[in-house]
Amino acid sequence: ISDTPSLQALAFVLVLLIYIIILGGNMTIFLVVCLDHHLHTPMYFFLCNLSILDIFSSTVTLHKILLSFLSGDNTVSSHVCICQMFIFISLVGNELMMLTAMSYDRYVAVCNPLLYSSVMGPDVCSALASICWVFGFIESAPLFILIYRFSCYKSNIINHFFCDIVPIMQLACSDTSLTNLLIFICGLFLSIFPFMFTFIPYVFIIIAILKIHSSSGKHKAFYTCSSHLTVVVFLYTTLICQYMRPISMDSLESSKLFSLFNTAAVPMLNPLIYSLKNKDVKASLSRVCRKTDKPRKRHN
Repeated sequence: ISDTPSLQALAFVLVLLIYIIILGGNMTIFLVVCLDHHLHTPMYFFLCNLSILDIFSSTVTLHKILLSFLSGDNTVSSHVCICQMFIFISLVGNELMMLTAMSYDRYVAVCNPLLYSSVMGPDVCSALASICWVFGFIESAPLFILIYRFSCYKSNIINHFFCDIVPIMQLACSDTSLTNLLIFICGLFLSIFPFMFTFIPYVFIIIAILKIHSSSGKHKAFYTCSSHLTVVVFLYTTLICQYMRPISMDSLESSKLFSLFNTAAVPMLNPLIYSLKNKDVKASLSRVCRKTDKPRKRHN
């Protein structure tokens, strides 16, 4: 993150605190949804999957930073580097797909509330979640097979705090034309298409909300979508800033800040947004805490 020795300790403490908050916040969301039957609905089923993805994606990148600070060893083998890059990009694609599935869930809830329970049944939700988990890994595989076959690099120093695709591509001295084409194609399937299928339902949602006559009805309908829409805007904004900047060494320096925000801040903000803005989650958290605080009865 920084080559300045005086900032190393500060960066370590900052990343450690963020990682602890990510683990604590997302595990809390996961456990509350699992333990409280009031939250056994499609929306919170997808939220559980999103929390797991946030834990995995942040662990893949941040754990190496913490280990490097503790051991002083900033080296990584080429095989581990390629695996880290593949897993991270695949998890990002999985998360974008999961947000798309959550967008469809909100569309059905607002635009077709009478059909919600039948359309978003357990089998449909499980199938959508399975597709989201599998699709990102399958779609990213051909790209990283090509990157794995690179035979020459200009340097063994990566100007980044984890093995991201942009700095690796800049170091390659092999022919990257086919890889660039695959990056473009994968970008369409992993970002552009999920972006379209995430925001198009919100066009219909907004139209449906505007047709509601009562102000309380409009507020209730918007409230059911506000947390998810906030997370979507945060994630896509950071991804655009991280991967759609001009590829140059100067941009890589500032890109590390956007990468840190994407790998650390977004997974940390997700549970905060869903818990602080969601009355159901706060009520469920209160119920779970009361259950655990009840004294156990003794049998004589």
